[in-house]
Amino acid sequence: MLIQLREIVEKVASAQSLIEALDQLVINTCKAMNTECCSVYIADYDKQEYTLMATQGLTNPHHQVGLGFSEGLVVLVGSRAEPINVADARTQPHFKHLPDIGEESFGSFFGTPIIHQRKVLGVLVIQQRQRREFDESEESFMVTLAAQLAVVFAHAKAQGMWPDQHNGMHLVGAPASPGVAVATAWWDDTQPLLEHVLPASCLDRNEEQERLSIAIDLASTEFRRLRKRFDSELQKETLAIFDLFNHLLNDPMLRKDLFAKIASGDKAEWAIRQVVEAYSSRFANMKDEYLKERAQDIRELGQRLLFFLHNEESTEYQWDNPVVLLTRELTAAMLAAIPSGMLAGVVAQEGASNSHAAILSRALGIPAIMGVDFIPEKVHQCEVIVDGYSGDLLINPNVHVLAEYRRLLDEENELTKTVEGELDKASYTKDNERIYIHLNAGLSADTNIAVNRGVDGVGLYRTEVPFLLQRSFPSEEEQTSQYHSILATYPDKSVVMRTLDIGGDKPLPYLTIEEDNPFLGWRGIRFTLDHPEIFLIQVRAMLKASIGLNNMDILLPMISGIAELDDAKVLIDRAFDEVSQQAEEQGFELQRPRLGIMIEVPSILYQLPLLKGRVDFISVGSNDLTQYLLAVDRNNARVANVYDALHPAVLNALKHIIDAGKQMGIPVCLCGELAGDPVGALLLVGMGYRSLSMNTRNVAKIKYILRHITVQEMESLAQLALGSVLSVDVRTMTTKFVEDRGLGGFIRAGK
Repeated sequence: MLIQLREIVEKVASAQSLIEALDQLVINTCKAMNTECCSVYIADYDKQEYTLMATQGLTNPHHQVGLGFSEGLVVLVGSRAEPINVADARTQPHFKHLPDIGEESFGSFFGTPIIHQRKVLGVLVIQQRQRREFDESEESFMVTLAAQLAVVFAHAKAQGMWPDQHNGMHLVGAPASPGVAVATAWWDDTQPLLEHVLPASCLDRNEEQERLSIAIDLASTEFRRLRKRFDSELQKETLAIFDLFNHLLNDPMLRKDLFAKIASGDKAEWAIRQVVEAYSSRFANMKDEYLKERAQDIRELGQRLLFFLHNEESTEYQWDNPVVLLTRELTAAMLAAIPSGMLAGVVAQEGASNSHAAILSRALGIPAIMGVDFIPEKVHQCEVIVDGYSGDLLINPNVHVLAEYRRLLDEENELTKTVEGELDKASYTKDNERIYIHLNAGLSADTNIAVNRGVDGVGLYRTEVPFLLQRSFPSEEEQTSQYHSILATYPDKSVVMRTLDIGGDKPLPYLTIEEDNPFLGWRGIRFTLDHPEIFLIQVRAMLKASIGLNNMDILLPMISGIAELDDAKVLIDRAFDEVSQQAEEQGFELQRPRLGIMIEVPSILYQLPLLKGRVDFISVGSNDLTQYLLAVDRNNARVANVYDALHPAVLNALKHIIDAGKQMGIPVCLCGELAGDPVGALLLVGMGYRSLSMNTRNVAKIKYILRHITVQEMESLAQLALGSVLSVDVRTMTTKFVEDRGLGGFIRAGK
């Protein structure tokens, strides 16, 4: 049966059109099931009917046959979203006789829905003249077939081959950079692909090594040039993307492996493919999403080397008008090669929102969608809409849709100008309540970035990223220099430095950690307490960096109990005594930093009163807290819809934390993505939070929104949300709340 299943699915998938695919389906299903009739009905939600699209056994009518959503056994299968198996269909109350198709001669009926992502796409039916119920093995075969067909049908729908798609194609991918773009699509097919490189030997090994050396030099020069181009536009954190490429190019192990392949007789192109795929595979098999995306960086590097093996100059794109770039894999080099103002948006067939190209798109304010299953020939030179909030790509949309998106684009541009005009102002609510806005930072900060002047400090500095980019643990001196540069950027503002949060889901390249369930494994404080030598070096570096600046706080991640906190404090006290003595000997004074913990493990929620006297502040990591409370991996596409920071359980946990903090007199800040979400920020302030930390791109709009709503209004909204049963109710009421106050343009991402 498995062989028959595979054959049917392969024939359907390889068909050139939807009609041909459906014809193949009914013919081959009849053969496999040894039945006299097989039919497939497609759900048309615009017409509210199931349309008979293909049949083997029924008489094909001259006109299209449809069953309304309220009649017939086929409709019952679809509405109940489960199989129906009856011995005599005509005796059933839901039976609907369709004239002119010869159905009256069949007695038995088995129908099963074809469902993709909870939506019924159609119904697959088999019938026989003999009046009998189909047996369990036949049922199992049909249900399994329908489940496999669902993916094929979803692909056809994505390609605009679905019967109800009358107004152009509507494709969906993963939103990677927010914003809206309306422009002509342009397909880039100039980039070389690793998979097109075939095994090849060289005649002159010295010549091949010379070709590779030149390609490496040219690629290195390009990455330095691209970094320089964006030097005045982007934060150092984003510019470090190009530093990473140069770091990889100069990696001695990578170079050694490349030249070793050529020394063994391989041509340069084949050497690049073998080595890059080997390195890329190592990263791709890691469980941490950030590190998985580094596999794409390795591949991008390989493709640039392939390009420079045959070209001495990088590609320069020229257009008369801005375009939406269509590409197989978006690269940072590709983005940088396009003239400023000529790139309206980006759509890539592969990639994810954590890729460096996606990060660069967000930094440049270019709407981007990743993982879109499009056929280049059908989209190239078409007018398209890129919705970077929802992940929608609309191809040749009708005039009404086009007009609506152009209106949204104009509105978005106006909102951006409005909010950025008040960026430097301190954050207050409409009734003059002070709200402190902080930044979440990674590699570094930059005093040239305007947003730094509009924040109250850094609420979360992730110290682990430099560790991930090194080939070994950075020394105490290297860490001290790195941390001092951050603290010096904000001389009059606080900077909260989180201690190393690696292990489990973020293994270091030079420290292999393999676990079945990394999110519940050896990570955060668990790792550093097991390696006090690493922890002490980092804390000493932080303390040394703070001398004379006195603006640093220390934050401990993944605390699940008081024992971990107490053990960490012993080590921190030890490091403080050591550095303090050294400082005194040199004529300086070390000020003791404030100490805080991240609330992200649910167990600590029940020990909050015990934090009094142990910590100076609390920082809520809403991303992980939501993940752990709802038992859902937010990076798993199958359960991504379950991850919801507006879940009533999450909201009530957040309320419990802020109430406990107030009772103990301990300041509380929230530094997850919820803080940068307009709806989330309103609810948090309504619950009592007065300190929010967020990514750079959200600062201006959050400050603007808070300036137009009173605390009392937000408190009333939060009270309603906390009493809700369903997440959808919370979202509906908060959306209405924002729209009623004329601020609906700020919640496009939540639609």
